[in-house]
Amino acid sequence: MAVSDTARKNHDELFPGHVSTLQVTDPELVEVFANFAFDEVLRHTSLDTRTRLMVQLAALIGARALGEYRVMLGAALTAGVTPVEVREIVYQAVPYTGMGNAFDFIRVTNDVLTGRGVQLPLPGQSATTPVTRAQQGRAVQEQIAGADRVAGMYESAAGDELHFQHFLSANCFGDHLTRTGISVPVRELITFALLSALGGCDAQVRGHVAGNLNVGNTRQDLLDVLTVLLPFIGYPRTLNALAAINQTAPAATEGQ
Repeated sequence: MAVSDTARKNHDELFPGHVSTLQVTDPELVEVFANFAFDEVLRHTSLDTRTRLMVQLAALIGARALGEYRVMLGAALTAGVTPVEVREIVYQAVPYTGMGNAFDFIRVTNDVLTGRGVQLPLPGQSATTPVTRAQQGRAVQEQIAGADRVAGMYESAAGDELHFQHFLSANCFGDHLTRTGISVPVRELITFALLSALGGCDAQVRGHVAGNLNVGNTRQDLLDVLTVLLPFIGYPRTLNALAAINQTAPAATEGQ
């Protein structure tokens, strides 16, 4: 099997002049992967290149695939994803993966950016203060999850665990999801990609399928994201996320 002309063209646009070491040691596998990820898969998605690479970066963080993240980060920057957008993807991963997992990705991101001549630190994107983070965070949380659902989470929480709801509003949403640099709808696609790749987050994936619909993304947008994630996160996690889409945003039946 040879690498198709389409796969080669799509690959070379992201990795100009680069020849993978696996092309020398494992040419059969490289040919299968290249034809799948850079040709067949791309025929089944309408995502623009920048958005595709942004959700793939988020998924690679969720999958803890540090080496592949470094490679795809270079491709994303080549394709026009900005340093601020890259930094925001990594920062957004922190409340979902924890700093213990995100730390190495932050360091690799900084290494790649400085290697390309980008001066750090980048301009700040924080939109809250210690006084406003809880209120503004809950507002974004309600925009994504729905005001009734957020109110229900607070009302149903036992007294000794209510602080977790405050943490969600002020830290997860207030410190991270209110930031500028990436729009809320794109942030929701990023969250969906990251949670799908993490695995073991079925309830959260379902919640963020609904969140994506609440901020204007569609079932087709989510299917497009999953399509481009499949070569990088594998079938089990992809199919689990697909089940979440079908449970929360089922396909329209014929005749509707």
